[in-house]
Amino acid sequence: MLGREYDQVCSIARTLEVLGERWTLLIIRDVFNRRRRFEQIQENLGIARNVLTARLAWLVEQEILEKRRYRERPPRFEYFLTEKGLDLWPVMVSLLHWGDRHLAAGGGPPIVIRHKECGGPVDDRRICERCGAHLGVREATVDDGPGAPPEWLPRAA
Repeated sequence: MLGREYDQVCSIARTLEVLGERWTLLIIRDVFNRRRRFEQIQENLGIARNVLTARLAWLVEQEILEKRRYRERPPRFEYFLTEKGLDLWPVMVSLLHWGDRHLAAGGGPPIVIRHKECGGPVDDRRICERCGAHLGVREATVDDGPGAPPEWLPRAA
């Protein structure tokens, strides 16, 4: 993460102060992909537990994620995107499609975004390629794509 003393009058610089660390965007990606529990995220990313703890705390502090208890003893939590976090969906879709277009390995994209209503694939402008609907985050879902490695953990519903 960039230090908080980074002082530029620029919205991109300010955004990078919050999101500009590699693990941060990957954690957000995992929560978008329905990995909400610490153990799911940690195992999927292979991130050190202390680093994940710090990044999750940062995202909660920045009001991008909300922490909700799902077990009392021992205390266990799930992480959900807030409205502020959901507003990152267009950015994540753009990054995903850019990577698919310019950095893809053989076999196709590892994940595919689909329109919940008709099942059509969603393009980089968040338009359903089947029915032409302009979609918001709540109208889309994520499926494994043809390039998904077989060892990926199943996503919790």
